[in-house]
Amino acid sequence: MEIELYVGNLSKLTTHGDLRFLFSQAGKVTKALLLMDGKSGEPKGYAFVTMSMQSEADQAVNMFNGFSLFDHELTVRLVKPRAQRGLEYPAYKP
Repeated sequence: MEIELYVGNLSKLTTHGDLRFLFSQAGKVTKALLLMDGKSGEPKGYAFVTMSMQSEADQAVNMFNGFSLFDHELTVRLVKPRAQRGLEYPAYKP
């Protein structure tokens, strides 16, 4: 089961490659999504990284929450599944 992580307080210098390299030290990275501003094209300062297993995601949080990358102290936390965030959609009833 893949686990998504929120990564905040990123420097504008951070790239997808930086995220993949960093988080691969905790396990298999299946996806790294660096959010960009639509108008300026600059990074918004946060990203979502998906790890392949819960244990790897937990390891990534332990390793990188508070970690300094390009002089920015990262915030790394687990993203709750949609159902736990109250975003589960009701079943369609015609």
